[in-house]
Amino acid sequence: MSQEILEHKEKDIKTNWVNSSRFLFYLQVFCILAFVLGGCYRMYNQRYKGKPKVEVQSSSKYKPEYK
Repeated sequence: MSQEILEHKEKDIKTNWVNSSRFLFYLQVFCILAFVLGGCYRMYNQRYKGKPKVEVQSSSKYKPEYK
């Protein structure tokens, strides 16, 4: 009977800190990785598409053209 209790305690997350800390570490790594990849994917989909055509006065160009 004592062996059954010990076997049950070894599988419990509250009593076995080695397995629980490993699980929590991998859970944190997965969450951070998912958050970063999700942010990168969203930024990629909402990226700035194309440059707008801006009218520049001919007198303010690098080589100005005067009338």
